[in-house]
Amino acid sequence: MKSIKTSPHVPNKIEVREVGKNRIQITAYPFEFGYAITLAHPLRRLLLGSSVGYAPTALHIAGATHEFDSVRGVVEDVSHFIVNLKTIRFRIKDESEVVSIDYKFNGPKVIKGEDLANDLVDIVTPDIHLATINEDAVLNFTIIVKKGIGYVPSEETRREAPEGYMPLDAYFTPVSNVTYSIENMLLEDDPNFEKVVFDIQTDGQIEPLAAFKNALSVMHKQMAIFNSELDIEVPETESSDENPEFKKLLQTIDSLNLSARSFNCLDRSGIKYLGELVLLSEDQIKEIKNLGKKSLDEVTAKLEELGYPVSKEVPEELAAMLKKKFGK
Repeated sequence: MKSIKTSPHVPNKIEVREVGKNRIQITAYPFEFGYAITLAHPLRRLLLGSSVGYAPTALHIAGATHEFDSVRGVVEDVSHFIVNLKTIRFRIKDESEVVSIDYKFNGPKVIKGEDLANDLVDIVTPDIHLATINEDAVLNFTIIVKKGIGYVPSEETRREAPEGYMPLDAYFTPVSNVTYSIENMLLEDDPNFEKVVFDIQTDGQIEPLAAFKNALSVMHKQMAIFNSELDIEVPETESSDENPEFKKLLQTIDSLNLSARSFNCLDRSGIKYLGELVLLSEDQIKEIKNLGKKSLDEVTAKLEELGYPVSKEVPEELAAMLKKKFGK
């Protein structure tokens, strides 16, 4: 039974369930009738289009000059080699945007994805076949792997490919499948409510939940222009108080067991909480008045111990919560 309202009901329940390897289901409810699809459709598009992944963008094979060439002693021709390479999913180990990786294989050998893992990259599809080398053959090649979103055709990657390299179509998207369903539900005997169920599958480059969080973050950033230009009132959320990492960053500096000298330097600089310290860059910490090298080393070591090394940036959403809390 419908009633007169002045604002739509705000959904307040969410459930996350793991249903397989790199696959989860996320259920959110209760939505007013028609509202669930308004949220679900753009989120699906953002999951597929804005999730960050890794892909080879250029390839150089010793002895090959173009994609229709062949290499002596290798069963697959270059075009077949490229098709196989595109199905192998890489993951750069550090925070680098791009890596160049040299490989050398001696025959006889069947090369699979797992053979490409090294100190620079992990392979999340280790069983994918790449090439077969005959006896007495040697295969030397270099792959450039980049971090990106969406799909970039070879016509675009050609612009950044070094001379002598073959540009590749880059399939960055780590989300292999995402669907959603809208289900009717009762709320206080009112049948005019819905729940949305997302089913998200990734290829292993990123966790499904991380992909979903990224899509939500992108959506908020895209809509932020309206708030900044039109001064839209954004309702307060209760998530910050329930966030365990946020709570951890609210512990006071005097609870960190620092030496008296280090504590006094921070205290006199107006730094009372761990979160305030974490928001500072390495250069800003060095500029704290009377903080000598020994105290600096102690503070940076303590941050490292707590999981917040000075070289690592705080996630944007968490940083925003801290700045709001401390009035930065």
